[in-house]
Amino acid sequence: MNVFLGTSASSGIGIGKAFVVPETVKRIIPRNKISESDHAEQWTRLEKSLANVTADIAVKMEESKEDKIQHQLYETYFLMLNDPEFIKELKKSFETHSLNIEFVLDRQTEKYANQLRSSGNGYLAERAQDICDIFGKVLDDLLDYHPFNIETVPDGSVIVATQMNPSDTIVLSKRKIAGLALTEGGVSSHVGILARNFGIPAVFALDSITSQIENGQTVVVDGNNGEVISNPDKLALEDFQKKINQEKERRAALEKYRTLPCTTKDGVRFLLMANIGTVEDAKLAMEEGADGIGLFRTEFLFMSQSSGDRSNLFNEEAQFKAYKTVLETMQGKPVTIRTLDAGGDKLINSPEIQTKEEKNPLMGRRAIRLSLANPLQLKTQFRALFRAAVFGELKIMLPLITSTDQVKAALDIAQKAKDELTQEGKVFKNDVPIGIMVETAAAAMIADCLAKQSAFFSIGTNDLTQYTIGVDRENADVSSLYNEFHLAVLRLIHHTIKEAEKAQIGLSVCGEMASRTDSVLVLSGMGVRTLSMSPKQIGVVKELLSHFTIEELRAISSKSLNLL
Repeated sequence: MNVFLGTSASSGIGIGKAFVVPETVKRIIPRNKISESDHAEQWTRLEKSLANVTADIAVKMEESKEDKIQHQLYETYFLMLNDPEFIKELKKSFETHSLNIEFVLDRQTEKYANQLRSSGNGYLAERAQDICDIFGKVLDDLLDYHPFNIETVPDGSVIVATQMNPSDTIVLSKRKIAGLALTEGGVSSHVGILARNFGIPAVFALDSITSQIENGQTVVVDGNNGEVISNPDKLALEDFQKKINQEKERRAALEKYRTLPCTTKDGVRFLLMANIGTVEDAKLAMEEGADGIGLFRTEFLFMSQSSGDRSNLFNEEAQFKAYKTVLETMQGKPVTIRTLDAGGDKLINSPEIQTKEEKNPLMGRRAIRLSLANPLQLKTQFRALFRAAVFGELKIMLPLITSTDQVKAALDIAQKAKDELTQEGKVFKNDVPIGIMVETAAAAMIADCLAKQSAFFSIGTNDLTQYTIGVDRENADVSSLYNEFHLAVLRLIHHTIKEAEKAQIGLSVCGEMASRTDSVLVLSGMGVRTLSMSPKQIGVVKELLSHFTIEELRAISSKSLNLL
């Protein structure tokens, strides 16, 4: 029996026979000089391959309409294939260098993928795989190359591979795959998202796993603990099967919490909100019994556009419709929408926002800094939000605030948006609460000052942890140092809670700490009564808190705070 440690990408336990996906034979991309007379023929070949792959993706888009995650992936691929900016840059490079189209396409794809990988944004870095996946299919068509057929994988297999393409993961989901064990991949990658959506246990970051497991071996993928076990002995296998049965019973038991309010054993009420990134996610939040939306990440709306359409969601009407739909979907429940939280990446380049490459994007012009540097964009977003607020209970949240001057500047722009709407005779809501995210040590330390200008606080524990202890959780070399229970982080959270209480303003937590059982207990004991999380975790947290009294939670929190 061998145990391999990795990173959990999708929870659950799966048992099956290993199917080791062979290493993809690297495409041999010729590099040939071509004459000017060959340009037209080469470009025509590219257009034909683009059309072939686009047609295939269009069919898959139509077939996947009932599954929003699959549909969104194919829609993203469709937009990438038809991205006029990418095609324009490709053609310019092709005509400048007079090299064969396969070589130019391969080089241009890798160039764009590298830009995303080095953006400093985990979400964008994971999109590099999508770029390589879809334009890799175009290259395969150009080269008449036929890679390994994923359709040959038997039902019930545990897939062991270096990496998987998102499109292959969709194919696998239809074959009742028991689990995924990959060397590469991130939690926020499309493969990880799809695995969670399909309920496939998955563990990534498994070093050299394909050379250590053989086809046909019995393999357990423990997505709860980030472990993969090959050739488990009889006792271990029985234990894992027992856990699988217990998990099924637990999921069934959680169903009753969908329609129940979240209360502790002694009757204290909590609000459990959902974090969402798309308009469609609001439906899932309602289905899972969310008390509202605690964080709507509007940057995903902008990022989902191809470069030819990027200006569309900078358009007030398009934003207004998206926000209105979410508010109506939530049927009067509170919805907190965060203004654009993006960095200096090309994925959101548009005439409205000019960004540039930065050596350290996480410390650069991002979030509120980027918005204040582009006041017209921020004003447009405020206008759309104020108009949409008529259709529900809306709150607006400003990201990465580090000073009172930033809040004042944003509020001034918000007032200008209101003044314009009034002059134009537009219907809008005037008294929309505007609060801030506390996700830096600076914001936490001056929480008393920020509370005077903010309608509420929302603690973003992911960035707060990174910035406080100086650890990039996306960097594998130091990710083990990333610790949300670091005393410095807990003390900053505790201080922020107390200042919000003094100022009598609302406070919530919307980072990963709000959804994990160990940290939920600590936050609740500190005094947090509103938690925002992935919709799927709402039932889990409801059930958890129902077993504790407030005094018990305070005792747990006090121990973690080192008797602060």
